[in-house]
Amino acid sequence: MTSDRPRILQILPAATVFVLLFLIPLGYYLVISFWRLKSYRLTPDFTLANYSEVVHEYLAALIFTVLISLLTAAITTLLALMIAYMARFKMGKYGSLVLLVVLVTLFGGYLVKIYAWKTILGSQGILNAGLIQFGIVDEPVPWLLYSPVSVVITLVHFLLPFAVLPIYSSMREIGETPMAAARDLGAGSVRVFFDIVLPQSRPGIFAAFALSFLLAAGDYVTPRLVGGPETFMVGNFIESQFINRLNAPLGSALSFSTMITCGVIVLLVNWLLGRLLRPR
Repeated sequence: MTSDRPRILQILPAATVFVLLFLIPLGYYLVISFWRLKSYRLTPDFTLANYSEVVHEYLAALIFTVLISLLTAAITTLLALMIAYMARFKMGKYGSLVLLVVLVTLFGGYLVKIYAWKTILGSQGILNAGLIQFGIVDEPVPWLLYSPVSVVITLVHFLLPFAVLPIYSSMREIGETPMAAARDLGAGSVRVFFDIVLPQSRPGIFAAFALSFLLAAGDYVTPRLVGGPETFMVGNFIESQFINRLNAPLGSALSFSTMITCGVIVLLVNWLLGRLLRPR
């Protein structure tokens, strides 16, 4: 029987796939990030020049990427928290319908969503047409498209369903007993939310933020299609190094620099959430 098998045999298939498809390629690119590129050929000559170039040439792009990703993750997590809270505690039997609508949006293609927002935010798009129609502006607003604003809006729309699910899952574990006890002791809805709901939803909130932040930081399609030439994120430069310049060592160094930076930020956010959302 399965329950009688050693635990190592139970996890062996998944571990094998993880090692072959993730750890080995990751280790390979980590190694070549310290190599040189000579005449478009990899040379196993240990050097820190690639990481030095990342600091001197791409630090601004990395900082810009982190800021855009943090803003995107913060907005996405906040909206997801509101939707999950309403679906779990305020909408009763209609909460499942809200969750279904959230899940249905996952079936829309990524590129379809991007081009939809290009249509909405463009100078001839629905949003600008509405602003002109109601007399709010006299001419189309140019910065709605091909700007950081359009990148954040598009990424939030794409990432929102992924953020709602872990928060809602955490809220499903919150029982009615502590909330009823808090109300009996005179706590209002706001106090119950901050003292009971938020602390017990912390794992879901962190998962939503981390997922949104990491996906936004690694994205290069959205800034290319709706961000314009001045809104390139670090993913665009990584793509360029691997595909256009065939410089795998520098592309690898840039990738690992981004991974380390994002990892540190995620750990810091987890620590801050642990401090701010401690059970009282």
